[in-house]
Amino acid sequence: MTAPSPASVRTQAPSGRGRIALAAVFAAAAATALGAQQGNRIRSGVELVSLNVTVTEGTNKYVTDLNEDDFEVYEDGARQKLTFFSKTQQPISLALLLDTSASMDERMGIAQEAAIGFAKQLHKEDQAEVIDFDSQVRILSPFTNDAAALEKAIRATNPNGSTSLYNALYISLKELKKTRAASASDIRRQAIVLLSDGDDTSSLIEFDEVLDLAKRSETVIYAIGLRQGEIARREFKEAEFVLKQLANETGGRAYFPTDARELAKIYQTIWDELSSQYSIAYSSGNPKRDGAWRRIQARVLKPGLTARTKQGYYGPTGS
Repeated sequence: MTAPSPASVRTQAPSGRGRIALAAVFAAAAATALGAQQGNRIRSGVELVSLNVTVTEGTNKYVTDLNEDDFEVYEDGARQKLTFFSKTQQPISLALLLDTSASMDERMGIAQEAAIGFAKQLHKEDQAEVIDFDSQVRILSPFTNDAAALEKAIRATNPNGSTSLYNALYISLKELKKTRAASASDIRRQAIVLLSDGDDTSSLIEFDEVLDLAKRSETVIYAIGLRQGEIARREFKEAEFVLKQLANETGGRAYFPTDARELAKIYQTIWDELSSQYSIAYSSGNPKRDGAWRRIQARVLKPGLTARTKQGYYGPTGS
């Protein structure tokens, strides 16, 4: 399949903070459909919350042989009863974001090869899109499983201009929101894998709005901040804060290499994590419909293991 012509997306500041309804309705549908598909029990409740949980021993060893009884999940300090648990990896929708600002010039080739290697690992049920950003944001390839089309899109990137990082994240989160499941077989996890080498310099979107949209989504963000030497490291503080916060809030991770040759290894680490996650859902015991932020904590009962998932979600509103 031939990759379509790149679509240049010109972003404008939204009129007021667009409030995205919490995707817990989708989570409930997903959990119910998965339960029917895999024979697991699903208990209806006030609000079904879905989690992708990564468990590690130390910093880099992923643990994939745990059972439901090994986990505890807390919402605002109150333990929740799990209604769904699976070790089986659900397909994924990925947004690959590549910084193509002028500062990436000397490292663009290495970055392209690393991203291509990552895209080639997609399973047949997975899909990915390629978005690059400099002064503008362009969707170089819509969601597809065609590895050749994704490679062609990645190789089409050329460094130029400034960095509209927040615009790119905003657009990718909106694009992922469109990938709704029509049936149980279409249910996918969602993730953004972002590569950038500096602070945002030209976005119309503010960081707070991007963070709010990310927290209201079902998307995990993996961020790679490529730094250059000591001078760039001192100038990278804002970008480092931004990337860490986006990753931490959504249950992902942030990486800060100083050498582009580390990118292939980092992309592989991200893929290994995405291939090692548990799918968990619970029916919230909180009956309030006040739209308030609810903090989530996942724990593993076995000593020496650490569980990581999104930090929380916004509760439902209305009657």
